[in-house]
Amino acid sequence: MARGGVNKAVVQAARLALLARGENPSIDAVRIEMGNTGSKTTIHRYLKELDDGAERAEAPSEPIDDELARLVSRLAQRLKEQAQEPIDQAREQFERQRKDLETQLHDAQESNTQLQQHYEVQSLALTQESEALQENRSMLQTEQTRNAGLNQALADFELRLQDKDEQIRSLEEKHLHARDALEHYRNAVKDQREQEQRRHEGQVQQIQMELRQAQQSALVRQDEITQLHRDNERLLTENRGTLRELSLLQEQLKQSNSRQDQLLEQATRVDGERTLLQERLRVAQLESQSLKQSVDEQAQIHKSLELELAKTQASLDESEQRLATVVATAPDASQSTKSD
Repeated sequence: MARGGVNKAVVQAARLALLARGENPSIDAVRIEMGNTGSKTTIHRYLKELDDGAERAEAPSEPIDDELARLVSRLAQRLKEQAQEPIDQAREQFERQRKDLETQLHDAQESNTQLQQHYEVQSLALTQESEALQENRSMLQTEQTRNAGLNQALADFELRLQDKDEQIRSLEEKHLHARDALEHYRNAVKDQREQEQRRHEGQVQQIQMELRQAQQSALVRQDEITQLHRDNERLLTENRGTLRELSLLQEQLKQSNSRQDQLLEQATRVDGERTLLQERLRVAQLESQSLKQSVDEQAQIHKSLELELAKTQASLDESEQRLATVVATAPDASQSTKSD
């Protein structure tokens, strides 16, 4: 069977063109003249028919047995050519399918390689994210420990501050008591002095002596009051320093709480990114399994095509054997005709 527009008229036109140029109308020359189209078997068959037609036009009548033998031989040649045509087509189709399957297999292997690389990159990214998460958790634990220490220090400072306040209140009470006692003593001394002056003038020296003693005692009490004032000022100064330290600790505690919130937020974000990477990794694994399954299916199709080609080749071999049998019996028939 002729393919793709190649027929006897086209072959005849190419043959006549070659003969007009003085060239030999071989199969390859005719095929090149037609633009490299058509199978060589078909071109050979048409050239043989054209040559036989030309010989019949030139030759006179010949014996019927020779003509019959030539007819059988030509029939055998045509049967062989017709049997070869499906073989060529099947082989060409098999080659095309084999090349397509090889291309698909190559593409699948490249895609599988890319997926494997993507899988490795995703695994590396997941490992890095896990390490970053672990580091953030360690930092968070450190900050929590430091925060607990700061809270403990703050509680200690608050206790110390309460102790200072108690000491200040105690000193103030002592100061008030000392001042009341001094005032009471002064009033008593004044009353006693007036009574002694009214009682008798003879006791003035004794009163003056007692007054000097009272003044000395008052000086002692005044020194004690001055010392209490100094202790009060010192405690107030220490209280102010303690308040400043307390303020600094509270500011550090706020910064630590803010840092802790940031670390918690970062840890939450890292957990979300790790979940997303795990989902991408699962999708990549599913795609890789699908590609492997597709490659296995293509391999099965390739095997089935090879089996079909083997069956076709066996059928063609059988056809060639039958054709050889026909060709072998044809001369015998010719000889029988001549003997008759």
